[in-house]
Amino acid sequence: MKLIVFDIDGTLVDSQNCIVEAQRRAFAALGLEAPLTREKALSVVGLSLVEAFDALTEGRGPSRDLAEAYKNAWMQLRGESKIEDRCPAYPGVQDFLREWSRREDCLLGVATGKSRAGVDRLFDAYGWNGLFATVQTADDAPSKPAPDMFNRALAEAGVTARDACMVGDTVFDMHMAHHAGAHTIGVGWGYHRHDKLKKAGAARIVNTLDELRVELDDFLQCVTT
Repeated sequence: MKLIVFDIDGTLVDSQNCIVEAQRRAFAALGLEAPLTREKALSVVGLSLVEAFDALTEGRGPSRDLAEAYKNAWMQLRGESKIEDRCPAYPGVQDFLREWSRREDCLLGVATGKSRAGVDRLFDAYGWNGLFATVQTADDAPSKPAPDMFNRALAEAGVTARDACMVGDTVFDMHMAHHAGAHTIGVGWGYHRHDKLKKAGAARIVNTLDELRVELDDFLQCVTT
């Protein structure tokens, strides 16, 4: 059996507008000027909140306070729109996940910088409960790019790293998988540029779900010893 682990933000759902706005509100709540371009704001997607704000402020800001303000901003945004509107699934993802969850030659998993509560709300909204054999969040282990989340996923699924593949859109996803000794596929529709994904060690970069199907089929057919 093999394991395919997916990132969420930028891979399965497009939450960029909500992320950027929540960051802006977090800085504003503390009376700080947000040091953000959209590219910089999205460059930290995948990290847990404190690590993300450490990166955004280059270690010179009140990262824990900003993380709490971000959570409050996210709660505000929840009240302003439905999750399907602020974090829409990428076209075709719904059918793709259900298709692959029915396969008998692999298990699906998730490793995300989201909180457990955030993942639960997302899964409830999209009906994804039961599709994944393992779900790892920022509440469960140290932030990407540390391998802890991925290693927990391997243990829960009963799969070795050589029989596992990470599918994600950021360099943090690629580094996490490499640190764990797993395979990597980068998706080109997310938040980090192709050149950065390649430099981070993405073995393949796909631009469509059809291309992803081909690469995952190749991964499943690969014989490990």
